[in-house]
Amino acid sequence: MIIKSIELSNFRNYEHLDITFDEGTNILYGDNAQGKTNILEAAYVSGTTKSHKGSRDKEMIRFDQTESHIKTLVEKNEKEYQIDIHLKKNKAKGIAINKVPIKKASELFGILNIIFFSPEDLNIIKNGPAERRRFIDAELCQLDKIYLSDLTNYNKILNQRNKLLKDLYFNPSLKETLPVWDMQLVNYGKKIIARRNQFIMELNEVVHDIHYKISGGREEMVIKYEPNIEDIFFEDELIRAKEKDLKYAQTSVGPHRDDLKISVGDIDVRKFGSQGQQRSCALSLKLSEIKLVEQTIHDKPVLLLDDVLSELDHNRQNYLLQAIDDTQTIITCTGLDDFVKNRFTLNKVYEVENGCVHLHSNMMEDKNESE
Repeated sequence: MIIKSIELSNFRNYEHLDITFDEGTNILYGDNAQGKTNILEAAYVSGTTKSHKGSRDKEMIRFDQTESHIKTLVEKNEKEYQIDIHLKKNKAKGIAINKVPIKKASELFGILNIIFFSPEDLNIIKNGPAERRRFIDAELCQLDKIYLSDLTNYNKILNQRNKLLKDLYFNPSLKETLPVWDMQLVNYGKKIIARRNQFIMELNEVVHDIHYKISGGREEMVIKYEPNIEDIFFEDELIRAKEKDLKYAQTSVGPHRDDLKISVGDIDVRKFGSQGQQRSCALSLKLSEIKLVEQTIHDKPVLLLDDVLSELDHNRQNYLLQAIDDTQTIITCTGLDDFVKNRFTLNKVYEVENGCVHLHSNMMEDKNESE
């Protein structure tokens, strides 16, 4: 699958933009805060309906405007799909596929699989458990619509249960309704735990070889799923934690507290790994995502790299660029020196300046001169 083009109206700092992409490597370069990442964000929204930064719809609409529109043309299995995302300041977003409106966002999933890689992802190892849960959920929600539904329902019920726990302070009679929420929470929670466990087993099969190569054959990486509670014990533990939950007015057990343990040999990289090891492990995770998507959908996802290369050393840059050689990639960066110097093939290069995007038609001439 590839993104053929994106058209933006009143999105972030773009009043209007119509940009086409090559099926290979596409570069968006320019100074910081010019609008490069906004283009990647629009692509991500087109595949997932959400911002990679967690921004609300109204925050993505251009200043002083009430609506924004993203039109993305996707080619998949020799078919074209037009994805329209209509963002509104005070209403729910509208989504259409080939100009036919859809009622559920989940109907969009699977048309455009996207892997987003930003400098923040390099901190997935050393940051808190929430980052690692987000990594699992972001991938599983694109690959598995049942998981997406289960996770959505779990989060809704979790929020309702936590609200009830707070309300009980003012209205103790509501306590008799708690088992109703507990039953639903356990039902969806068990499914999430089981699917995450399966996903980590699949991920381990892929990540080991990738990391072994990245580390030059020196390190073996293992990922261990650390569920807050095993699925078979979830109901019992929820009952046991009832008094604690009532006291603190929040749900203390469940998959919303899961974590991943990342090990290299006997070292827990989260706590004791060097910055280099942590970044290598993070890179291995992202490259494993690409492989897992390929295995699941029998196609390659679109890869978005947001200023990641500047955060990696020369060897990791080389490995990353070689690993994604046959994947459509859209890369943002502040300069082109590393690409020219290392003679990487750049199929399309755009310069981004203050919300204006210009095709850099002389790129290949510049590259040839440098040789």
